Amino acid sequence: MKIERNTAVTVRLKLQDATGKILSSNDQPVAYLHGGYDNIFPKLEAQLEGQEAGFKATVELAPEDAFGQRDESLMQTIPKSQFPPGVKVGGQLEARAEDGTAVEFTVIKVKGDKVLLDANHPYAGKTLRVTVNVLDVRAATDEEITHGHVHGAHGHHH
Repeated sequence: MKIERNTAVTVRLKLQDATGKILSSNDQPVAYLHGGYDNIFPKLEAQLEGQEAGFKATVELAPEDAFGQRDESLMQTIPKSQFPPGVKVGGQLEARAEDGTAVEFTVIKVKGDKVLLDANHPYAGKTLRVTVNVLDVRAATDEEITHGHVHGAHGHHH
C-alpha cells in the first residue's frame, strides 16, 4: 500500500545534527497519521508521500522545517530560592503560561542565587538529518481519522 492521506504509517527514525552526531535513535517504531495532521514534520511527510513499506531515506531539515529558530525571549533568570533543593543543569520543569498552556523549561545554568531557564526546544536553531525507515503502511480507521492520530501499537493510546 502506498503512503497517502489517511494512511497509518509506522516508521523507525534516527535524528542527527548537521555534523552527523546522533541526537536520538528510536529503536521503538513510531506510528503517525499521514496527510497534514501535524503528526510529523511536513517536509518529512512530503518525502514519504507515495512511498511504501521498505522505503528508506535521509532528509535534511533546516531549523524552520523542524523545531524553529531559537527565541532568546524564551530565556528566563529566576531566583534559586524558587526551586527545590538540588536544582541541576539539564533538569527540566513544567510551568503554565498565562493562557494555561504547558511550557517546558530546561535548566541551562545555576550560578550563585540565580537559575537560567530556557523554554526553547533543545534542537531549536539546529539543522537536522532525519533517517526514516518505513516499516508498515495501512489504511487508517475512521476513529483514527476523526481523532487525527494513530491508535494502538506504536501510536496513541486512550
